[in-house]
Amino acid sequence: MSAFSKLWHCPAARCRTLVSSAGSVGKTRSPMPLTSHTPELCEDPRLTLAAQMLNSHGVVRLELRGTSMLPSLWPGDLLTIQRVAHDEVVAGDIVLVMRDNRFFVHRLIEKRQVGGCCSWITRGDAMPQNDPPAAASELLGRVTLIRRGMRSFVPTRHVSLFNLALSGALSRWDHFRSFALRMHATRMKACATHP
Repeated sequence: MSAFSKLWHCPAARCRTLVSSAGSVGKTRSPMPLTSHTPELCEDPRLTLAAQMLNSHGVVRLELRGTSMLPSLWPGDLLTIQRVAHDEVVAGDIVLVMRDNRFFVHRLIEKRQVGGCCSWITRGDAMPQNDPPAAASELLGRVTLIRRGMRSFVPTRHVSLFNLALSGALSRWDHFRSFALRMHATRMKACATHP
């Protein structure tokens, strides 16, 4: 296994990054330059590498570590993130944003156009309030595929009423969230041992 395909832990970003080899990644339709996320501006070289791989090859895979997107995304989910043009991203998409030298994978709530500048409002499904507005240069890509255990699926833009209620419960009750995470981990272990 090469150093670029090896799984590595990134505590600042609360994700582990898997970077595909250039030969296995397809080309995207509309390249989007990364102007503000150059190595000299980013403190963590792993985040810089992931952002550069996304910019140059169009696709990067991240293993999710946080719980802000429960129940849509669970810790351990492998996310395929594709670079997209700003006009291709719509409300409801799950996007990767780099802010304060950290990655955030949250749902896009709305685009705001103020005086020729575009900003993005995102929020984790299990979070009670919106994130601070993100500049257009901070939006790195859109989640196009989720791999959970032995199953892969495309994320939906619509959050069902059941998932809204569940995300509210998971965000407010620590014991319930801990129980749900333990159950999910047990289920994933069982899937891994019995494919």
